Amino acid sequence: MATEFANFDFWDDSPIAAQLVDDVRTRNRLERSVFPRPRSARLISVTNQKGGVGKTTTVVNLAASLSTEGMKVLVVDLDPQGNASTALSIPHGDARKPSSYDVLVNDLPICACIKQSPKLELLSVIPSTIELASADLHLAGVEDKEFRIKRALDKHLATEGVHYDYVFFDCPPSMGLLVVNALTAANEILVTIQAEYYALEGLALLNDTVRLVKEQYNPSLEITSALVTMYDSRTNLSVEVFSEVKNFFPNQIFNTVIPRNVQVSEAPSHQETVITYDPRSTGSLAYREAALELAKRGVDG
Repeated sequence: MATEFANFDFWDDSPIAAQLVDDVRTRNRLERSVFPRPRSARLISVTNQKGGVGKTTTVVNLAASLSTEGMKVLVVDLDPQGNASTALSIPHGDARKPSSYDVLVNDLPICACIKQSPKLELLSVIPSTIELASADLHLAGVEDKEFRIKRALDKHLATEGVHYDYVFFDCPPSMGLLVVNALTAANEILVTIQAEYYALEGLALLNDTVRLVKEQYNPSLEITSALVTMYDSRTNLSVEVFSEVKNFFPNQIFNTVIPRNVQVSEAPSHQETVITYDPRSTGSLAYREAALELAKRGVDG
């Protein structure tokens, strides 16, 4: 693999040829890279109250990338749509089967709800169910309802023999109780931002929400990462959005961007991540690079 297309002189300068060359170089670079293991579990909430910005896609593909590099990963699906569960080949939607709703509302222990992803040996999932959409109503009068996921997770992680390198929370596009539970349980936030005109809309509100959660529930919470998705280098718009995000999040922005890619869009319809669906695709390589950057940031601070 290291010598694949070593001599690029025969390539023309078309965008397709340039992308192929770039993909080969990225694969070679990733093969030489070492993913550092965190000293303790990193609890990362992937959030943005704006929908369609790649939150779930980012959760499942970062989780898959890290698990293929030997990390033990848990994905907590807190979105009633359950798309993260689907992408990780975990059945959801059957209210009779234990889910994140049962952890949140019925005090079921996490160990009773975890499912093993069939395609990724080191990746586990707490699946979602549509019942999550009514969680706010069921918990309206419950004391400390913002801490229910945190308490269940703390208890699970304190169990002998239980260890995860990463725990990802997939959040719905809102700022309701589900997201507050995720932010209270996490110590990091990864914000996904689509490379589109309205990308920065609402980021100030997100900052305000994080500030309130820090003040009231979780002083250790920080926005540590910002990832631009659906990036198209051929357009001035994507370049401008990346520049704006860099100004807004100068210390958090990933150097890696996630391009628009057919395989990334196709993979969920096959109940897969792009990492398992087409590991050589441009989208898969981008998410693996983002995962490497995330892993190194955890060590380098």
